[in-house]
Amino acid sequence: MSDPTRVLLVGATGLVGREVIAQGRDVPGLSLLALARREVPLPRGGRMEMMLAPVENWPQAIATIAPDAVICALGTTQAKSGRTGLREVDCELVLTVAEAALKAGARQFVHLSSVGADLHAKAQYLAMKGEAEQRLRRLRFARLDIVRPGLLRGKREGERRALEGIGQLLSPLADLFLHGSKRRYRSVAARDVAAALLQATRTPARGTFEHDYGSIQRLARALAQAKTA
Repeated sequence: MSDPTRVLLVGATGLVGREVIAQGRDVPGLSLLALARREVPLPRGGRMEMMLAPVENWPQAIATIAPDAVICALGTTQAKSGRTGLREVDCELVLTVAEAALKAGARQFVHLSSVGADLHAKAQYLAMKGEAEQRLRRLRFARLDIVRPGLLRGKREGERRALEGIGQLLSPLADLFLHGSKRRYRSVAARDVAAALLQATRTPARGTFEHDYGSIQRLARALAQAKTA
């Protein structure tokens, strides 16, 4: 029997990160551990190894962990961290983690981005997300997965986002009108995104892969099947 794939999660405190923890405990062939700045309350039934370290020590921590793959669910908001803080987390910290992981021998990086991410987008947030994707591609991991969900559905712990809450209420109706090329903008449950991130680490093919709504759903279904096999 081969050793399980060591998967490092960063961004464990967020909506998707917590779902990764909740679902990752019983994924065949994976050993999930997390790196965080502070202790993360585990979801009910969640159990995993976790290393705590200040951000400036993350490269050394990643070298010690030596993961086979990384799931990066890092993210903040301008309202919470300001414009500078948003860039520091969603772009610069993502790249710091990726570079350290590659140096430590990781073959795969699974990055949670956003629908509409584009280096040339007019919206600053989407342009920054596009920049992060471009810089990740330049690192040339054996496999890079870029996951681009639309509006995330799910309950955040200890955080209120008024506009996001309104969007979640309206999303079932709005989704009915999103077809064809606009289908990628449909809202998606955080649990499905987390399942897609986990399933991506179980896929051995080399290359760069982009996942929008349809691909996220296919990956999520594949993980569910793997758990029941």
